[in-house]
Amino acid sequence: MNMNNWLLLLLLSFLWGGSFFFVEVALTELPIFTIVFLRVSMGAAILFVFILLTNRRIPGDRKMWFNFLVMGILNNVIPFCMITGGQQFISGGFASILISTTPFFGVVVAHLLTKDERINAGKILGVVLGLSGVSILIGFAPLRDGSNEFIGIIAVLGAALSYAFAGVWGKRFRSLGVDSVVIAAGQLICSTILLIPIMSIADKPWLLPVPSINVWGSVLGIALLSTSFAYIIYFKILSTSGATKVLLVTFLIPVSANLLGVLILSEEFHIQHLLGMFVIGIGLIVMDASDRVKISQKEAVES
Repeated sequence: MNMNNWLLLLLLSFLWGGSFFFVEVALTELPIFTIVFLRVSMGAAILFVFILLTNRRIPGDRKMWFNFLVMGILNNVIPFCMITGGQQFISGGFASILISTTPFFGVVVAHLLTKDERINAGKILGVVLGLSGVSILIGFAPLRDGSNEFIGIIAVLGAALSYAFAGVWGKRFRSLGVDSVVIAAGQLICSTILLIPIMSIADKPWLLPVPSINVWGSVLGIALLSTSFAYIIYFKILSTSGATKVLLVTFLIPVSANLLGVLILSEEFHIQHLLGMFVIGIGLIVMDASDRVKISQKEAVES
């Protein structure tokens, strides 16, 4: 990770951190699948216009669109629906911290499914620390009481696992030489098509009252900033730094998400959340340090 990629990662964390805030506002008037459909469809439309204006080429072969379809399922449909559904029961700030488990899932998935991102002792220690941080976050009350909060927690952790698979699947685009904007648009177009029947059956959006200006503003924000623009940056980092590195953004997301939630939506931020986030952050440092040692050793051998 060079300085440019770290800056892009920081910007991406603010864009995706804002998505939890936008979802929180949208949920006051819209159902889950309608929010996700509006997010991906508007995001796809914005990127498609951008592609036309910048004279980029959209591939026409079926294999490429199959890759877009799988990426859309793993990176959009599953995690967006699970996060939005989970935020019905937990705050956006809490959800953003749970999503920071993604790199830990990513390390395990990358080890099982790739040859160039193998697990080592440092990564194992990082995973253990990360899971410890999650345990601190959750506490024992949701497990003991069987509350809806536990359902929200499981949903968001399921989204984190889906993101991990998406990070590994997305690596194939590096060798195919596809523009990051085209990748983002392709997966969003496929996600939009998949969500049309799901939303129509589950939400019957034509029967819903017209949303307020605040909700429309949130939908536009999540589509333009947290989806279209964010995915351009996401695939840029993925193409240069690998699946595990791009997933590190999830450690930075809770900062912006919690700030927005506390300052604007008056959400509560408990000391338990801060402690859990601290332990997860230590896990990040350990994982990153283990990669740096591995790279240094490889360079020493090659020289």
